Amino acid sequence: MPSAGSVREATAPMNASDLAEVRSRFPALTREIDGRPAVFVDAPGGSQVPDTVIDAIGGYLRTSNANAHGAFATSQETDDVIAEAHRASADLLNADADEVVLGPNATTLLFAISRSVARTLGPGDEVVVTRLDHDANVRPWVLAAEDAGAIVRWVDIREEDATLDLASFETALSERTKVVAFTLASNAVGTITPAAELTRLVHERTPAIVACDGVHLAQHRQIDVRAIGADLVACSPYKIFGPHLGILFGRREVLSSLRPYKVRPADDALPFAFETGTQNHEGFAGWVAAVEYVAGLGQGAGRRAAVADAFDRAIVPWEAGLSERFLDGLRAIASVRLYGIDDTARIAERTPTFAIRVGEQHPAETAKTLAERGVFVWDGNYYALEIMERLGLEGSGGAVRVGFCHYNTPVDVDRVLEELAALA
Repeated sequence: MPSAGSVREATAPMNASDLAEVRSRFPALTREIDGRPAVFVDAPGGSQVPDTVIDAIGGYLRTSNANAHGAFATSQETDDVIAEAHRASADLLNADADEVVLGPNATTLLFAISRSVARTLGPGDEVVVTRLDHDANVRPWVLAAEDAGAIVRWVDIREEDATLDLASFETALSERTKVVAFTLASNAVGTITPAAELTRLVHERTPAIVACDGVHLAQHRQIDVRAIGADLVACSPYKIFGPHLGILFGRREVLSSLRPYKVRPADDALPFAFETGTQNHEGFAGWVAAVEYVAGLGQGAGRRAAVADAFDRAIVPWEAGLSERFLDGLRAIASVRLYGIDDTARIAERTPTFAIRVGEQHPAETAKTLAERGVFVWDGNYYALEIMERLGLEGSGGAVRVGFCHYNTPVDVDRVLEELAALA
């Protein structure tokens, strides 16, 4: 196992020298478009991966490729990879290894767990969802409610800054509430929700299960499931410098109370009862390497502490600086409109993900032009359908999404601003 101090040997905030070393770990970042470095500001849709992740995936396929639970060496090595992937996920989330379900992606895992939860619902029960969320943490619960004859309650947003309307959230809760689903951060506009406060309110006032979408936030903050107090939290390793997988934290008491949909020979023990079919073992090997990469940005007694330190000392401060630079620069481009928190004094309330429009341009046209100039952004609704409809953007193409992460540079920020100004 690589040392947690293999990237950064001190707990001082990340600086330009540290960043150069970080970027050297990501082969994709050397790509050029028409002789200029490509600017990867597409991380909200999936981050790039470090060299050790690529090596781990290839290494597993070269030496240990086998199905699980066999009597021979490569199968036993696969069992070890599976166990370590659970431990690495638990270290990332401050959970226990048997509380982390591994699967193909967060959406699939949320649909699977919602089917089990639907078995506990009945007519008159209520399910609460929000207009800030990715549809993966909306539609599974809406369909579960429909199947059970339960009622769906909606939590609104504050249109002026695209934050969750806390009064609407409180109003939606009742003694009949059985599920409350909300995001830890919006993948569309970057808003971070006060998750621990929301969870506390739910548990004080209702008997509900709290299901959180942590997919977007996990790239930018450490998700401490104990501190949040949520019952279910979904994440996507491919947003956290790893391969295409999904992980789902489930509080042990909650998972134990649910009946999974599974084949009869499958393991009844947690978390394997919720892990259906043959898994992506090479992806698991890469995921362990991704968590080790994050730990290597920090210091601490063990991987769990090093991960927490990496976010606190390196990732969060660096990304805050990028966000401030971008917001300051955006103010000078009059024809660019930002949706979401625009106050640099409120940087802690948002991730470095920005939804914008350039004048009257269709977002797809803006994204295409930026791509031709070597700036990689997303356009559309990014499956955050409710907020795009709520902001009145869905019918005209959604928005352009610019998303920075810890491997981006101030030069990247300036390139994006330069190209947006040229389009304005």
